Amino acid sequence: MPAKAQQKPIPSVWARQQREPDQPALSRAAIVREAVVMLDADGVEALSMRKLGARLNAGATSLYRHVATKEELMELAVDEVFGEIDVPPADSPDWRAAVTLAAESFRATTLRHPWLASVLGQAGLAYLGPNLMAYAEQVAALFTAAGFPEPSRAIDTVLSYAIGMSTTEAAWLTTVARSGETETAFIARLIPAAQEAVAGSEHLASSYDAVVGADPVALRNSKFTYGLDVILDGLALRLPSA
Repeated sequence: MPAKAQQKPIPSVWARQQREPDQPALSRAAIVREAVVMLDADGVEALSMRKLGARLNAGATSLYRHVATKEELMELAVDEVFGEIDVPPADSPDWRAAVTLAAESFRATTLRHPWLASVLGQAGLAYLGPNLMAYAEQVAALFTAAGFPEPSRAIDTVLSYAIGMSTTEAAWLTTVARSGETETAFIARLIPAAQEAVAGSEHLASSYDAVVGADPVALRNSKFTYGLDVILDGLALRLPSA
């Protein structure tokens, strides 16, 4: 009788038992913290196990005892930063204010870690991580307590907006950072060329005119808040009548 086929391991760091460290100074937590620092500074493309090992004064073999692949490392990094997102308790008196705070915290976390939003759909089984699972549970509890008949759909709607806006905003801020200028200076240099390009369009020209001299941070905050308010207005209509 043929031997029973060996099952393939689940391709996720969360499905693999953590090994004992081979040196006291090196731990999975230390590896992940340093990886997040590297990702924040240079992005996903610049991160490699070799570079990470060099920064930790450890060989690749030592790293692989804790993290088998770069994909596993990304799962861990995603879960690490999700621990920074604040979600108000489910018994918050105003569900709308609570959801707004949760969405704003997601955005703020993404802007601190510009690589996050772009890898959410590629980070393997990152949702099995403890921080991400806790986040999902807290958000689900918040929307369920608010009375939404289909809380998962309401959550998907708000998250899709927050992820989309944060991804675009993070990409913009990355471009600004690479210029070596402040956001205000970068916009001041960009606007004349943009105005010239849309000179024949009355509506587009006026939109660029509104940016001149404005506080870019306040503009970005206002843009995010406006769209979120529109979404929450629509979701409020889905709540059962009191």
